[in-house]
Amino acid sequence: MRKWKDWSARAIVGCILFLGAAGVFWNAKTVFNENVYVWKEEQERKLPIYCVDTKNKVLALTFDVAWGNEDMEEILKILKKEKVEGTFFFSGEWMEKYPEDVKKVSDAGHDIGNHGDHHKYMTKLSKEDQITEIRGAGDKAKALLGSSMELFRPPYGDYDSQVVETAEEMGYYVIQWSVDSLDWMEPGADAVIEKVCGHKNLKSGAIILLHTGTLCTREALGPMIRKLKEQGYGFVPVSDLIYRKNYRIRPDGTQVRN
Repeated sequence: MRKWKDWSARAIVGCILFLGAAGVFWNAKTVFNENVYVWKEEQERKLPIYCVDTKNKVLALTFDVAWGNEDMEEILKILKKEKVEGTFFFSGEWMEKYPEDVKKVSDAGHDIGNHGDHHKYMTKLSKEDQITEIRGAGDKAKALLGSSMELFRPPYGDYDSQVVETAEEMGYYVIQWSVDSLDWMEPGADAVIEKVCGHKNLKSGAIILLHTGTLCTREALGPMIRKLKEQGYGFVPVSDLIYRKNYRIRPDGTQVRN
């Protein structure tokens, strides 16, 4: 009889431990890409903005800019032709190499965002070094354009609560994405168009991730924009999409009004 009680007690303890572990696992929720995890609100993890809850059928095209500049002129011509204003996140090193291109992007009416000074993994840095990275790119943009940036995208989408908190303390809104074109993998223009236009997260308020310095982005951009227009979407820069007060961010990264 005692052996039965001992076995029962061990079984009960085992079930409790299993359920506890399962609870931790199920509190984690994958959002938008396989490598990014967010936690439920009660765990108080600070999140960037992945997309925005809006009744307007609009999207935000964003470009991470840290590679070459060979396609920048063509990308700007396509956006002008399609009457689309986008958001460009520049690394500080890129701005040093191609200052005239930064001015062209700004003069064309596009958002200028901060992508870190040296395109580093932000979670591997101390808070002081995070500040240095963000400030370095911000200072370069201000020297070129005479204005401060308000949008920050961590290089590689690499963030944790500390990264978000640091950027917010410096006056930035931290921006991720909900639709990844995967253009950096060079799958070809058709694959990029299909990926974006058929993406499961494509909806009003979505933020689309693209890159400059690739072979396929410039080829995909025009047809992709036109196909999205055919689906009824308009385009706004991130600065016109996000809310600046009276908002919260849901566990899936959606910014919503309170």
